Amino acid sequence: MTNNIINIGFGNIVLANRILAIVSPESAPIKRTIQEARDKGKLVDATYGRKTRAVIITDCEYVILSAIQPDTMAQRFDNTKNNN
Repeated sequence: MTNNIINIGFGNIVLANRILAIVSPESAPIKRTIQEARDKGKLVDATYGRKTRAVIITDCEYVILSAIQPDTMAQRFDNTKNNN
């Protein structure tokens, strides 16, 4: 089994098979999810100080913030799945 990876911006990568959802950070439930992950020590900020445009929810309860648009991330995810 190969580990497909997705570039989430600025040289950061995530294993595609660990991703449950890629969502926008604008809604109140997602903001709560981000805060809960921060409180648990399970938040990874990969924005490099830029505006958060996508929130990646993983199967191991980590929440990853990215400055890449969710649509772009979804295309990368889809391309990774199609190349396998």
